[in-house]
Amino acid sequence: MTIVLFITGLLFAVSFQLVQDGVFSQEEQNTTSSLEEEIRSEILQEQEANIELQQEINSVRAQISDIEEDLGERERILFNVIEDIDRLRMFSGTVPVSGPGISVTLADADFVSGEGNPNHYIVHEYHIQKVVDELKVAGAEAVAINGQRLRHDSYIQCVGPVVEVDGEVSFAPFEITAIGDSDTLLEALHLPGGVHDQLLNENVQVRTEQIEDLMIRPGYEQEDVS
Repeated sequence: MTIVLFITGLLFAVSFQLVQDGVFSQEEQNTTSSLEEEIRSEILQEQEANIELQQEINSVRAQISDIEEDLGERERILFNVIEDIDRLRMFSGTVPVSGPGISVTLADADFVSGEGNPNHYIVHEYHIQKVVDELKVAGAEAVAINGQRLRHDSYIQCVGPVVEVDGEVSFAPFEITAIGDSDTLLEALHLPGGVHDQLLNENVQVRTEQIEDLMIRPGYEQEDVS
């Protein structure tokens, strides 16, 4: 009986211990599973937060790109406006212009008494105007007559034996200076049957010269800086 009771008690003790171990093991599994679920949930929340942050970063980058494009467009517009203003100032003759160019000198021809009308041997305003017009068509950036800078509204007219440019009197010989591509300007004047030939046919003495570096200022100031 004693042995039976001992064995029975031992069996009860072992069974109780096994049950306890099973309970603790289940609790540990539940705790581990809950912890894993919590960590997984936090990871998902971090991933969602990262996605939102990346979307915000992309949005900010897009806004910055739009701003940069807008600023670039404004800079281009401003640059074009400044170029237009500079061209208008140059065209109006209010700013100095420098660069390569040419000089065209028109002088009266020698007149022999009794050989015709003396007016046919002197330089008239239309001779000068021919040269000026041809130079402008050929791309001259600035033109002056005997140092008098021409503007967009300039005029040239004969007043007796002299020529008046914008109200200022000029005497022969007339030196017409122009800034631009000197080769192009000379070629334009020397086209067959062009201005140069026409002037010679009308008894006007013509001399042309290329100038490496010429400056034409507003008013009467000009200089050869080569």
